[in-house]
Amino acid sequence: MDETDLAVCRQAYAAQMLAKMGVADDERLRQVFATVPREDFLDPPPWRMANGIGYQDMPSTDPVILYQDVLVALQEERQVNNGSPSLHALGLHWLAPQPGETACHIGAGGGYYTAMLSHLVGGDGHVTAIEYDRELAARASVNLAPYGNVELVCGNGLEWPKSSADAIYVNFATHRPADPWIGNLSVGGRLIFPLSAPSRDGNDNLRPRSARGGFFLIRRTATEYSARYLSPTVFVWGHAASGTIETYKALESTFRHGGMEKVTRLRWKMPKQEDEWYSEEDWGLL
Repeated sequence: MDETDLAVCRQAYAAQMLAKMGVADDERLRQVFATVPREDFLDPPPWRMANGIGYQDMPSTDPVILYQDVLVALQEERQVNNGSPSLHALGLHWLAPQPGETACHIGAGGGYYTAMLSHLVGGDGHVTAIEYDRELAARASVNLAPYGNVELVCGNGLEWPKSSADAIYVNFATHRPADPWIGNLSVGGRLIFPLSAPSRDGNDNLRPRSARGGFFLIRRTATEYSARYLSPTVFVWGHAASGTIETYKALESTFRHGGMEKVTRLRWKMPKQEDEWYSEEDWGLL
């Protein structure tokens, strides 16, 4: 397929991904999905896509095959993927990065969604992308070289951002928000992260993927942190995330009981309140 036909395909893909998640009126985001070439952030074909029980070869080496709502392997052995475009359409819509803002992409993978953040904050904005895995970070650094407003860091995403950020987008699962995600969120800033316990086997050994969980949006105001549940998610478990089995089981139980759609606020470093949906000593959602 020539570049003109591929551009038409990207336009259709962009419209479909946003419409699927009910955000079709986000014109800036639609343009970004139609602009960033997904194939630039993957290994050369043949590509491997997740099929629910493992991976299989995609049926074509034409890039057009990538413009659908599929997970494409980045590191198949670790189940690390270039994730669901529709899920990221929802996440980026609610993150709402604006021109000139400072964004932090934590768990950048190959850099595809980092590139979208780069477009959304524009030339006057800045994106810091954090990737823990050295091999993935090296690949992302090459992939993102054309994006002059992006800085790629190989590091622990639980330790970033190091300074104030307007938009923080986390793409690995963890059982709690990391301190810098909340402490360095600017007033008016937005954080989206996947809250989840890790998947475990019958002996409580951790598996690479998360268990039951969901995307949460946190907004910082001058006086508090608002919170909103966006959607269910399944992400790879964060390398450095570390909790207790008791905490994981409590979080899983909370998700099983439901009610996350009613969450409106984040309690952070304050005493517990009554009727919290999920509660730990130093934080909670209510």
